[in-house]
Amino acid sequence: MPLPSRVTDLTSFDLLRSVAELGSIGRAAQAHGMSQPSASERLRTLEARVGVTLLERTSRGARLTTAGQLVAGWAAQVLERAADLDAGITSLRADRQSHLRIAASLTVAEYLLPAWLIALRSVSPDTATVLSAGNSVHVAEQVLAQKADLGFIESTDVPAGLASRVVAKDELVLVVAPGHPWARRRRVTAAKAAATPLVSRESGSGTRQAWEHALKAAGITESAGPLLDMSSTTAIKAAAIGGIGPAVLSVHTVAADIAARTLVRVEVSGVDLHRALRAVWPSGRTPRGPASDLLTIATRSLTDRADRR
Repeated sequence: MPLPSRVTDLTSFDLLRSVAELGSIGRAAQAHGMSQPSASERLRTLEARVGVTLLERTSRGARLTTAGQLVAGWAAQVLERAADLDAGITSLRADRQSHLRIAASLTVAEYLLPAWLIALRSVSPDTATVLSAGNSVHVAEQVLAQKADLGFIESTDVPAGLASRVVAKDELVLVVAPGHPWARRRRVTAAKAAATPLVSRESGSGTRQAWEHALKAAGITESAGPLLDMSSTTAIKAAAIGGIGPAVLSVHTVAADIAARTLVRVEVSGVDLHRALRAVWPSGRTPRGPASDLLTIATRSLTDRADRR
């Protein structure tokens, strides 16, 4: 139902009430942050719309007519309800901006996001953060369904309906147990690696997608199926350390194990295993509030690492 034409301009009714309180159009105009001519014009327009004289203008100021007093009294109730409506909207926005829902792939969630969230805490200490970790397909689904304000994926391709920004560089590495035959040579061809069943992340994982994409880019169209299919990075590392088979994981996840010599890095010749990690959000909707702050922090960390090089 459309508003009646005579009551659509609440500012003019509020201005009329201010004239009653302050005794002049000039002082009312100043209280509303407008010029006196603008205030006078608005009040004349209001009188024309209402159809009765609302003000008596004198050299000493202005006062409301009997009709003006009635209209101002009725308007006061409407203006109070409008103020309540605005306060409610403000409260809703503040509540929404104080919460941040994140969906992140396992590599980002476990090895990069903690530092970003510490930095976010320093600029937005009252933000309550909820994190959902999963593979890149899960992350995209969460963001597209508006169940997450911001997502972080490892997959090579960005799903339709999502905008993205690169926030980190990563490299996949092939690792084996120290007793594995490849540990002595420290290098295998891409074809040999592709033909060998690996301990692998599940279908939909960004790491698995990136490995398969890298092999195709190197001209390898067929590869062995996974030896083991796991959804946990920790479980994959444990399987590789236990000698079950080779695994391909992010360098972020195995750096400490390589340093401790519980895993050995094996170079894969003929294939580029570098990739980008991306933040994603719904296309056409710019991240705001804490989501925007976190995106800035993540992007800045990429720039900072580049500068250190």
